[in-house]
Amino acid sequence: MADAYIVDAVRTAGGRRGGKLAGVHPVDLGAAVLDAIADRNDFDPAAIEDVIMGCVMQGGEQAGDVGRNIVLASRLPNSIPSVSIDRQCGSSQQSMMFAAQGVMSGTQDIVLAAGIESMTRVPMGSTSMLFKKEGMGTYKSPRLEEAYPGIMFSQFMGAEMLVKKYGLTREDLDQFALESHQKAIAATQKGAFANEIVGMEVETPEGNIVHNSDEGIRYDATFESLSGVKLLQEGGSITAANASQICDGASAVLIVSEKALKEHGLTPRARIVNLTVTAGDPVIMLEEPLFATDRAFQRSGMKMSDIDLYEVNEAFAPVPLAWLKHTGGDRSKINVHGGAIALGHPLGASGTKLMATLLNALEARGGKYGLQTMCEGGGQANVTIIERV
Repeated sequence: MADAYIVDAVRTAGGRRGGKLAGVHPVDLGAAVLDAIADRNDFDPAAIEDVIMGCVMQGGEQAGDVGRNIVLASRLPNSIPSVSIDRQCGSSQQSMMFAAQGVMSGTQDIVLAAGIESMTRVPMGSTSMLFKKEGMGTYKSPRLEEAYPGIMFSQFMGAEMLVKKYGLTREDLDQFALESHQKAIAATQKGAFANEIVGMEVETPEGNIVHNSDEGIRYDATFESLSGVKLLQEGGSITAANASQICDGASAVLIVSEKALKEHGLTPRARIVNLTVTAGDPVIMLEEPLFATDRAFQRSGMKMSDIDLYEVNEAFAPVPLAWLKHTGGDRSKINVHGGAIALGHPLGASGTKLMATLLNALEARGGKYGLQTMCEGGGQANVTIIERV
């Protein structure tokens, strides 16, 4: 089987709900990261054989094969096809996996994996709520209801279940959230994101600015301020402060074959070592990254001690905390530049966003192997292992 290599990975800086990216149409936001990949790499972009675009809320401004619309809005040739996919929060991580599989199979040589989500302009849940409001039904079919009677699948309920199952406390969650902000602050101040962030010119009441710094970081965060945020559920542990931030953003990863490296004079930054996707309990839902990581190690022949850094999406603080407990991972190696609690979780864009951060962190620290995993709706999870080259 052929190898697949990552040549480049970029993202926009996160925008808070109603924040600096709120005035940017998601198609134009996505086009910016595609343009950046073309601008940063010296090859003919017409050689790109496909753009695989992750997006969760595919309605409104993100409807109509949003990936294809993004290609058409970008400076890439309109001869490049695109497809839009939804594996919930892992959508663009799955984009990377499909892109890598195309390269590994020998059927493609240059594929662009990307993701987009404007959670301001196409709010979370809007694609189902609007249909329900118009009397067009919901996803819960009679047979699904029979299989899971009375259950409305909820990530919030799943997060609370994780807290109880893994013996976590509200204090554990708030402490992890504080660390996410502290790491994001340190990374921002030392310029750790400079090589991955694509600056976006945006209009503000004060005039046009370039948005190039993650907007959700709480520079004044303290344990006391985070622990003072009200609970989302009486008797629970989850709050808005120890959960991921609603975020607008886009990201992209360029994946190529060894043949393409030689033909186009491209320099690889990482080799893809393992691609794993699993599914399990859709009720607790957020636990699957633990078991997907087990499977990834079984398939790759690797073990936790081989991995230098890990990105475990901070959908909710109990997810990475449960993952660390289950895997025996080193807390000093997880989300070293902060995670979604501080930087935001732009749903369909988070997979390729995390890869951009993981790749740059590996390079900065001289690490060799990195692992990325994402909890996803329906009790699914993706794991990607890369080797820095």
